[in-house]
Amino acid sequence: MLQIWALDGIPEITPRDDLVGVILDAVAAHPAEGSALRDGDIVVVTSKVVSKAEGRIIRAADREDAITRETVRLVASRTSPSGHVTRIVENPLGIVSAAAGVDASNTPEGTVLLLPVDPDASARALATGLRAATGAHVGVLITDTLGRAWREGQTDHAIGAGGIHVFEDLRGTTDAEGRPLVVTLPCVADELAAATDLVKGKASRRPVAIVRGRGDLVGDLDLPGARSIVRNPVRDMFRQGADEAYAEGFAAGRAARG
Repeated sequence: MLQIWALDGIPEITPRDDLVGVILDAVAAHPAEGSALRDGDIVVVTSKVVSKAEGRIIRAADREDAITRETVRLVASRTSPSGHVTRIVENPLGIVSAAAGVDASNTPEGTVLLLPVDPDASARALATGLRAATGAHVGVLITDTLGRAWREGQTDHAIGAGGIHVFEDLRGTTDAEGRPLVVTLPCVADELAAATDLVKGKASRRPVAIVRGRGDLVGDLDLPGARSIVRNPVRDMFRQGADEAYAEGFAAGRAARG
C-alpha cells in the first residue's frame, strides 16, 4: 500500500538551518503515521526550503536581472498583450523552465530565491544525515514546480535525488498481453514529486512529505541523481521555441543565398 502525507510544523527556514533536525522534529510530531522514519521511506522536500537553508537568497531589485544571470540559453521568449515578458530558458542545472527557477514568492521584499547549486548533492547530504540519525535506509527527493511542453498548468518535478532510483526500467519486460516493452522507462522520481504535491500544496507551509510503500526505489547514495533525468542535448528534438527556430532557419537561408 502506498501512503503519502505532508509534515506539519515546519518552521520558516533561514540560512544554515539544520534541515535534518527540522525534518526529524516534524516526523516525531506525527504519531498517527509513526514517530520515526522506516526503511524504504522517501522524504520529499520542496526546493525552496533547501535553497533557504543553503543561503541561496540574493538581493535583487529586479527579478528579470536575476533571471538573466541564471540563464545559460534562451529557448523561447514571448510578450503578452500587457507587456509582460515570459522567458523559457535553460539554467545552470540543465533544466529548461520559465524564469530559470528564480522565485520571488515567500521571500523578503527586495530579494529572490535561486535553486540549490547542486540539488543532487543536497539530496544526498539530507539522505546521509537522515540515515545516520535514524538508522533507517531512506531516500530523498528535492522538487520544484515546472511547466510541461504541450500542456497547460504546472506540476512538481524532481530536481534532486539522493539514494533513489529515479527511473523504473521496464525495458525487456512484457505487458499484460505478453508483448515486449522496448522503450518503457517511467520517471518515478517525477511521479512521486507530483503525487506529494497533492498533500504539500502551494500555500499551506507544508514543504516536506513522506512516501511509504515504495521501498523498492530506495538504494545506494551513489545512484544517478535527478540530473540524469535531463535529456541529453543530442536527443533533444525541441531545443528552441517555434518562432525562434523559424527565425534562425530563415536567417540561415538568407545567409546561404548570399
